Amino acid sequence: MLTFSSSINGLEIYFHGFRASSLRNILAHMEGPACQTLKGLEHNVVKDAPPSVYYFPDYITEAEEAYLLQQVYKAPKTKWTQLKGRRLQNWGGLPHPKGMLAEKLPEWLQKYAEKISALGVFAGKTANHVLVNEYNPGQGIMPHEDGPLYYPTVSTISLGSHAVLDFYHPIDSTQTDALQTEQSRYLVSLLVQPRSLLVLQNEMYEHFLHGIQGVSQDTLTDRVANLSAACARAGDCLTRDTRVSLTIRHVPKILRASLLLGKK
Repeated sequence: MLTFSSSINGLEIYFHGFRASSLRNILAHMEGPACQTLKGLEHNVVKDAPPSVYYFPDYITEAEEAYLLQQVYKAPKTKWTQLKGRRLQNWGGLPHPKGMLAEKLPEWLQKYAEKISALGVFAGKTANHVLVNEYNPGQGIMPHEDGPLYYPTVSTISLGSHAVLDFYHPIDSTQTDALQTEQSRYLVSLLVQPRSLLVLQNEMYEHFLHGIQGVSQDTLTDRVANLSAACARAGDCLTRDTRVSLTIRHVPKILRASLLLGKK
């Protein structure tokens, strides 16, 4: 197991089980202002995960959860896109490297985009894009990163059921692919309960991949970094129901309609 140490503000800090390259990236964030805890959110920090993870149990009420699920399933069938292992709705526009042609969020999503933005997680900007994902029991998503089209923060409200998010080191191009299994690259997990809010920033957003296993039950281990905050214990076996996630983000690059029409 790798042991790595660094001195920050005169304090010697030791890390166990992290790759040196990942640790250097983490420490670069730790030494800079980008990794400072957001004001007023100190009690929501998941301290046993790399920076920066904020977890809010019961962020919404059961009544709000029921209302949001009702709105999701009231959407026209044409709003759904079927993918392998899940289906989704896209609200706010389609992100593109050249910019997103923004569409107004419906009121039922705008309310929560503004509420989460008021926490300061988007550095004074207001979230303008929401991805609605539906996962049935046994469905998941391969490890991935969200990419550079978004402000480097992702916030997710979970509805209907829990999920366990697993985080992984990216593939190292200097190593043999055969040695870089999903298991060997595994870093940590987070449990998101129904009605919770999860916010990922900095290293957890920019560097590590995240995914969800395609299983019907999750047996929790002590590798889940937020067990106590999620009111769970190692050894618990949680049976999945259908889960809907609202992934709320800010897309910085916006296209004006006049530019698409070739007008000034």
